[in-house]
Amino acid sequence: MAQSQELAIDSSRPSAHAIFERAQENARAELDRNTRALAVSGLAGGFTMGLTGLAVAAVTALLPESQQSHFIAMLFYPVGFIAVIIGRAQLFTENTLYPVVLVLTEPRHLGNMMRLWGTVFAANVLGAFCFALLAVRTSSLQPKVAEELIKLGVAALAVSNSNAFWSGVVGGWLIALVAWMVTASHWTIGQVAMVWLLTFVVGVGGFAHCIATSGEILAAVCGGGVPASAYFRWLLFATSGNIFGGVMIVSLLNWGQVHAGSD
Repeated sequence: MAQSQELAIDSSRPSAHAIFERAQENARAELDRNTRALAVSGLAGGFTMGLTGLAVAAVTALLPESQQSHFIAMLFYPVGFIAVIIGRAQLFTENTLYPVVLVLTEPRHLGNMMRLWGTVFAANVLGAFCFALLAVRTSSLQPKVAEELIKLGVAALAVSNSNAFWSGVVGGWLIALVAWMVTASHWTIGQVAMVWLLTFVVGVGGFAHCIATSGEILAAVCGGGVPASAYFRWLLFATSGNIFGGVMIVSLLNWGQVHAGSD
């Protein structure tokens, strides 16, 4: 009887307040890590996020060109997110939730949050660049796969500054929502399901993600398809959008639903 009652408790949905507290605990643990540990984890996260573009490019190279093949290829877009988030590597857009919800209630952590943001963002971009070098400047990929990867990067840059920003807002909202839902999930299989569902929307919708899309664009830069200056322009607007979407839509609204009406 006691075991069945415990199982019922464990399998029940946590309240918004409980999820918020878990997110704060996660933030404290991450903010306690030294800069070197964050940088190494961020480097691994940025490199592994290259799997998003690589998976799509590999599947696209195998299929005849059609709308159906594009949809099928995008089914594999979440692979990089699953590897990074479930593997607990540092991903910049996840950190628009965890440390932010802590700073909203304990502002003294703001400086430490900025240290984490700067370290993880730089390491993620460097990791994405290392992936691009491996993918394009070596013979690691079949020529057709490398070609498709470069095409993804060129297509990602074919947008206006406004589109990069607002597309980034949606992308940032969805990835911060992934972090919130993963925090709410008890079981790994549930976490994988939520990561796959929400990041599939990011991929199939073509929404900008400052790290995942960086792997594709930097591959195009390394392959000579686009200039580096165009990448940095895109990165500025996409990252700003990701921060806005993650902080304003997910972190602030969930902070509000937990603390609304409190003294």
